[in-house]
Amino acid sequence: MSTTEGLSSAALEELAKYDTPTVCNVIELWNIRPRNTGYMNDTIKACFPKMPPMVGYALTSTFRSMAPPRSGDVYSGLDAQVAAFESLPGAPVVVYQDIDEPTASATFGEVMCSTYKAYGAKGIITSGAGRDLDQVEALNFPAFTNGTNCAHGYCHTLQVNVPVTVGGIPIYPGDLLHGDLNGVTTIPSEIASEIADACKELMKAEDIVLDYLKAGNLTPEGLGAARKELGAEIAKLGKRLRGE
Repeated sequence: MSTTEGLSSAALEELAKYDTPTVCNVIELWNIRPRNTGYMNDTIKACFPKMPPMVGYALTSTFRSMAPPRSGDVYSGLDAQVAAFESLPGAPVVVYQDIDEPTASATFGEVMCSTYKAYGAKGIITSGAGRDLDQVEALNFPAFTNGTNCAHGYCHTLQVNVPVTVGGIPIYPGDLLHGDLNGVTTIPSEIASEIADACKELMKAEDIVLDYLKAGNLTPEGLGAARKELGAEIAKLGKRLRGE
């Protein structure tokens, strides 16, 4: 369980102004984790690619639908999940690990997503499948899955607020997540408050090359000079972020 104080709602909204690749590029500048870690692999895809970035704190759960639960109703886990939202440092993102192999049916549909949104969740991620996608899209509720399935089987939540594995990486309760059509990444808590400002600076630096390409009269030498200037600006930004 994360005990880190969360970002303010305003800070989370500021993070949502930037795409997930830019967030990943900025995280790399701190050199606090290997560049090939911390983000979900391509098994996790956005159901609604045109939706803006999703930002929130992981409410983790495990899921099964191949067989009925040994006790309780298939939807009884919803109560435990929405109750656990208050334990998070900020707005929730529901994260499910589907432990059936292979996936038996859909993790979520319209009713579950309507419930999550009503209680303040910003989106849902599952290593399994989703359904009712037209209805969920109409809710303007971001969803990320490993596929789709028309039925819900014996869907039930096994555990809430436990470490899970989704998209090839561990996700812990309270992890800060950022996702869009490009994928989903975690954001280390120790640098979370600085990410948005750094994204703004990185994009300004990238404009050096982008503006050159738009200007016309292009030459290999001109491109090389623009790229060198961009590299210098990024190196400068990285040193400042690392306190060097």
